[in-house]
Amino acid sequence: MITLSDNAIKVLQSRYLRRDRSGNLAETPDELFRRVAKAISSAELFWGDQDDAVKWEQEFYYLMSHLLFLPNSPTLMNAGTSLSQLSACFVLPVEDNMDGIFTTLKQAALIQQSGGGTGFNFSHLRPKDDIVTATGGTASGPVSFMKIFDSATEHIKQGGKRRGANMGILNIDHPDIEEFITSKSSEDTLQNFNISVGMYDEFMKVLEQNGNWKLIHPNTRQTVRSLPAKQIWDLIIENAWKTGDPGLIFLDTINEKNPVPGVGKIESTNPCGEVPLLPYESCNLGSINLSRLINGNEIDWNLMERIIDGAVRFLDNVIEVNHYATPEIKKIVTGNRKTGLGVMGWAELLIQLEISYDSDEAVALAGQLMQFIEQESREASVRLAAQRGNFPNWDKSIYYPGTPVRNATRTSIAPTGTISIIADTSSSIEPLFALVYQRHHVLNDESLLSVNSFFVNYLKRNNLFTDKILDQVSREGTAARVDELPEKVKALFKTAMDISPQRHLQHQVAFQKHTDNAVSKTINLPESATLSDIDGIFRKAWKEKAKGITIFRYNSKKRVTLETGIRSGIRSCKVCIE
Repeated sequence: MITLSDNAIKVLQSRYLRRDRSGNLAETPDELFRRVAKAISSAELFWGDQDDAVKWEQEFYYLMSHLLFLPNSPTLMNAGTSLSQLSACFVLPVEDNMDGIFTTLKQAALIQQSGGGTGFNFSHLRPKDDIVTATGGTASGPVSFMKIFDSATEHIKQGGKRRGANMGILNIDHPDIEEFITSKSSEDTLQNFNISVGMYDEFMKVLEQNGNWKLIHPNTRQTVRSLPAKQIWDLIIENAWKTGDPGLIFLDTINEKNPVPGVGKIESTNPCGEVPLLPYESCNLGSINLSRLINGNEIDWNLMERIIDGAVRFLDNVIEVNHYATPEIKKIVTGNRKTGLGVMGWAELLIQLEISYDSDEAVALAGQLMQFIEQESREASVRLAAQRGNFPNWDKSIYYPGTPVRNATRTSIAPTGTISIIADTSSSIEPLFALVYQRHHVLNDESLLSVNSFFVNYLKRNNLFTDKILDQVSREGTAARVDELPEKVKALFKTAMDISPQRHLQHQVAFQKHTDNAVSKTINLPESATLSDIDGIFRKAWKEKAKGITIFRYNSKKRVTLETGIRSGIRSCKVCIE
């Protein structure tokens, strides 16, 4: 096992390592990786023998203990324990009756208690002040029920170790859409929700034509009222500028790529948007640590192929040994066998190759790399199907009647929150947030200070390091204003705030083109960003066939997850299943 960073050890001790009844640590990081490898490899016994299980246990242990691949947090926390709930995210339906609403709330509570995040589309609920014929009263509307779900989440720590996370979606044609758009204008409201507007292509076309948009009753399908599309759009832009919410989920684009249209229509995603899911579906995620795939001055494609093969098998095994909270979840998850293999360390891979994130070369490499992962993961799933059989709903999928595959989806780009801390690398496909930053709300009230080692080592290797430079970067979080550094170095180490929103989006789109599910990516904006800037990014994301879009303007929230430098005051935050 390789040596872990101090921050990785702190996170593992706080959230992942098992404890005895007295609360004392009962395992080491090495024992954690062995526990997970043994539990996941036990699935091999369904198709092979003990020798197969031992072989893959060793391979899974190698991939994790060398920080080449890590699964989502619930798998690390719960594999090999009595809880054994291993999935990161779920989508639950919300029906327009009290029994359905509170059954879903109960299911969400059980899921969050065991470590999973939940996504909901509230568009089937009747609008506020609608007459309820059974009682003669009036409906309170979707936002009121979202607040009930939020309150429940507030009192449930996921897996007893982290705060809950939800995605709340309301479709653009719902009569309560304006109330929904403004529902997070106060930071005290819906703190455990990300919210996104479910967007249709038709709305975007009406918007482009400056037309009126009809708001439709979800039950009667009658027009309740109509108003200028731009009026709704401007409200979305204004609130996204103020708080980062709402984002947009492009439902038509998502359903164009729905791998199992014969099973149902996708209406929602997980909390961070990287996995569009059918009702009751869950997804098991894992990420390749790209920062460890450099051999000399090149990407080690052979090692990446080995990791992909092991990771696809690992995630398929998770589906076998997983514990499912309800029969409905088990039926559809085992029917579609969706998995989501993604990446972390993208920014640090580019740094090692001396390619600026803010370059066309980086965007081109993003497409090449993700295409490789897409192709290899598909081939690995085909090989598993030959050994284990295709996923049961294959005949209702876009793959039928072609070559059978084991998994309806194989790839997804997740935020990688705390697992990127364990892997000691940059998160997901994001640029470096800062060269020095403080991470809040990861270990309760404790903050983690992170100094990018690639930056420090680069300066030392090129005889550029001085205490003066490090002091300035520590204060500001960025090297952009360090006069002593060459422009080439500043370009290589550009941070999120130094990179244009358009470039952020180009990276998202490049990865999305070769990703089965979706891409969780925050489009970072400077505090000076205008409403027009956000308008342009949202429109371009739709035209470029992104499945969703989220922006965050610096310093637009008081409660933060990341803060650049030591005293810069530049902040970033979204509700995230870490």
